[in-house]
Amino acid sequence: MPVGSYRASLLANDPRLPYGTRMTLRTLDALVKHYPDLPREAILKTDLLRLGVAFTPAALCRCASAKPKSYFIFSFDRKSQKELSPEERHCAPEEIALIGGPWDCQRTIVSVRLNPDSPYRIDAVDEHPLTLQCDGTPLCTIELPTFPAYYARPLANGKPVTDIAPTLEWGYLIYLTTFRLCQYWGREEECQYCDINENYRQQRAEGRSYTGVKTPEDVCEALAIINELDVERQSRTYTVTGGSITTQLQGLSEGAFYARYAEAIESRFPGRWIGKAVVQALSRDEARRLRTAGYQIYHPNFEVWDPVLFDRICPGKARHVGREEWIRRIMDAAEFFRPTHVIPNFVAGVEMAKPHGFTTIDQALQSTGAGLDWFMARGILPRFTVWCVEPNTTLARTNPEPPPLAYFAGLLQRYCETFHRYGLPLPPGYGPTGRGRAVFSVSAFMDVLPESGA
Repeated sequence: MPVGSYRASLLANDPRLPYGTRMTLRTLDALVKHYPDLPREAILKTDLLRLGVAFTPAALCRCASAKPKSYFIFSFDRKSQKELSPEERHCAPEEIALIGGPWDCQRTIVSVRLNPDSPYRIDAVDEHPLTLQCDGTPLCTIELPTFPAYYARPLANGKPVTDIAPTLEWGYLIYLTTFRLCQYWGREEECQYCDINENYRQQRAEGRSYTGVKTPEDVCEALAIINELDVERQSRTYTVTGGSITTQLQGLSEGAFYARYAEAIESRFPGRWIGKAVVQALSRDEARRLRTAGYQIYHPNFEVWDPVLFDRICPGKARHVGREEWIRRIMDAAEFFRPTHVIPNFVAGVEMAKPHGFTTIDQALQSTGAGLDWFMARGILPRFTVWCVEPNTTLARTNPEPPPLAYFAGLLQRYCETFHRYGLPLPPGYGPTGRGRAVFSVSAFMDVLPESGA
């Protein structure tokens, strides 16, 4: 049955959809049955990313000693900081692991996106493990990430490691947002789903240590602390990223600005981590500069495939670079990074965003599926993250709720089919793949790929 027909038969009586306020257990169970080849945990994980999760006060008390949410680049919350309680703002964990329970979940790592109104709620009762519930029905138990030793040691200047070099993906990835702002300013330039600039403002207002431009020296000092105290060598990769630079920053072009971090890291810690750069699609010379600096993987994120939506949703990128030039630059970079090491991201779901997006699931799947096919046919390994409708963004004004779970489940299926059709290798730099093994936390695309060990 086509996804659109399936959705119509399942949810025809809810006039709010595809932007309904809640996805019931009945719908979740129906999607698991409709996609028997997808791990059920991947569908549940996607819905948690889509809708966010709430914590009871008792659960937040337990979470207070876990690795905290670092707000590493975007807010990734369904509510603004001022709408959250002090306990939610400061005790919520970076990630959770879904384990066992009535759903018999194999270990699944999920990024925490706070939403006190979510139908998903984490609770603590007596000394029992934390549990995840949906509308009051228990689904599984929750494991929290431990507070790492390197988070307890500040830099010499007093800045915490969580500001300079937080770790994600259960410790696998060091995330270095070296420029916490973006030079695409305002509604006429910013990507319409993005809250990087607003998140910087609200985190500073909250009183967090939240450095706007990180120095290579601070980054290397934080990495030295991690390298010393990460005795089990859980951290395996680092990502250097930040906002787009349309002119210059500290007298440097975007390529030169971001290249200097890999140069410093690889000079001091040669081969210790796999280096990834998440920046714009740069000119051939600028992208080659990143490769020469020591980055092994390059993420010139594409965001949304449809040409009209690209211009409307990413107006700054459309004007400063342009969609066709963006594609050409991706292909240029594949010549010296290797195609499989060029990994553009799609923000899954924005193609259904009102007022300009597709109005049916099938149309949206056809569009993004075409983008996946175009890149994979050329040996490039795109990925996607699940759009979190953050409140301080342009699209939040017309999209109080995200697209339906049926779209995201269909996209997971489409991703698997396209990946296998072209016989591509597993994505490098993302850790293990497969059910119960993946650590990538902001999408389930790694959870649905064939199992690997590294």
